[in-house]
Amino acid sequence: MTTPAPVPPEVVAALAPQGVLHAVINLGNPVLAQGTPDAPSGVTADLARELARRLGVPVGLECVDAARLSFAAVAEGRVDVGFLAVEPERAAQVAFTEPYVLIEGVFAVPEGSPVRAADDVDRAGVRVGVKQGSAYDLFLTRTLTHAEVVRGADGTQAFEEHGLEVAAGIRQPLTRYVAEHPGLRVVEPRFTEIRQAVATGRDRDPAAVAWLRDVVATLTADGFVAASLARSGQDASVPGGTTV
Repeated sequence: MTTPAPVPPEVVAALAPQGVLHAVINLGNPVLAQGTPDAPSGVTADLARELARRLGVPVGLECVDAARLSFAAVAEGRVDVGFLAVEPERAAQVAFTEPYVLIEGVFAVPEGSPVRAADDVDRAGVRVGVKQGSAYDLFLTRTLTHAEVVRGADGTQAFEEHGLEVAAGIRQPLTRYVAEHPGLRVVEPRFTEIRQAVATGRDRDPAAVAWLRDVVATLTADGFVAASLARSGQDASVPGGTTV
């Protein structure tokens, strides 16, 4: 591992004002984070540790189980960085880097459902289960005009509890759910591409935000992100065309 270039003191002070880079890790997204609150792992934990290494400060990892909690921690300034999907509603309150990984949002339906493609979901009388505050919750809330979004602790949980017509989720865990529940199928194609990026507060020094964007772009381009995803056994796409 190469020694990082010296970071201007004002950048360190802006991103780690307490002398520690505090990062929030969402263990509710199994593609990006695994492990336990005491020992988180996965690409987001690796990125947080590498950012801290380059800043020359220790890292502090705070774990949550939902994207909405990650977003709140960053937006309220309780942590220095978080790992979130880029969404217009969030961008009004936090500053994003470019994406470091791309994840697909897909639907699951009963085998006999008339829904044959993602575009078929937006019909009157169709109810879609989503994880509250997730990127796909925000996306579907913004884009569906006829179908109803039903929120729960997880899209599949809402789907089961309320007897919904459709469940929405991230491709990898939703595909596993379908495999474990005979009589369901994944709807193709995806309904959205979720662009995962690093986020920090909008009140941070612009020079610090620029530094963060540059480093994340470098770690995406040089294979750091792809190698981390491979170590954690995750199949996700990295911007630039690489699929792990």
